[in-house]
Amino acid sequence: MKLKNILIVVRDIEKARKFYHDLFGLDVVLDNDGNMILTEGLVLQDEKIWKGFLEKEVVPRSNSCELYFEERDIEAFVQKLEKLYPSIQYVNRLMTHSWGQKLVRFYDLDGNLIEVGTPM
Repeated sequence: MKLKNILIVVRDIEKARKFYHDLFGLDVVLDNDGNMILTEGLVLQDEKIWKGFLEKEVVPRSNSCELYFEERDIEAFVQKLEKLYPSIQYVNRLMTHSWGQKLVRFYDLDGNLIEVGTPM
């Protein structure tokens, strides 16, 4: 068995698609009316569909999981993030851990937690 995809819930699938393309270069593999598979296995699902399945409310910024990306030129990434999405909500601005890894944490447009760090 293998893990195939990671699904996140979004309010506006087109805005989310653009966000993940702009910042991470992810492209659409399949667009299936409220479910959109992007390269690297990330799936965006419309909040209305998710609520219909679970019959529960979605909790943005729940801090229960995060998407993790690696980027060698993290300073350039942070500049791009600040230029394209200046009102993004940070958890940690660019910092360096004691072991030398640099990282930044922030929420996407729907409150999904993202970490971008330099490769270990």
